[in-house]
Amino acid sequence: MSLSMYQASVPVFVRLLGNLAEILRKAEADADARKIDASVFLNARLAPDMFPLVRQVQIAADAAKSCAANLAGLPVPSYPDDETSFAELQARIAKTVDFIQGVSAEQIDGSEAREIVLKRRDKETRFLGQPYLLTYVYPNFFFHITTAYDILRHNGVQIGKRDYLGAF
Repeated sequence: MSLSMYQASVPVFVRLLGNLAEILRKAEADADARKIDASVFLNARLAPDMFPLVRQVQIAADAAKSCAANLAGLPVPSYPDDETSFAELQARIAKTVDFIQGVSAEQIDGSEAREIVLKRRDKETRFLGQPYLLTYVYPNFFFHITTAYDILRHNGVQIGKRDYLGAF
């Protein structure tokens, strides 16, 4: 049995975004319990030249919604990057999950060879659907989810590998 493009994308994004939402819930509870202003976690970075937690979550969500839209041949929804609280990050994740769950298997399946064009400030990058998912979106998505996890773990939030992977 082969793995479809839908199976390889949407369920993976939904699961990991759900795990990220749970990690953020634990971080918020930890901040409350230790009487730490939430902005300390939200603005924390692993290194001075890296994005803070808020931006890591935004980019992870953007990677998932952009991928689902691009594979389905749909316009990519644009969300303002204006979150400043755990509640707003949770809303961003929920909005992203709602969008990607609204993209059907029929819209995504068969997109292995669909041309995906990413327009950046200084260039265009062209992919076919399958390499786009596997070699561009996956590494980007997992990098930002992992970095969000790492920022919180580094700041003492009691999370571990099971939180990252989620319940089975």
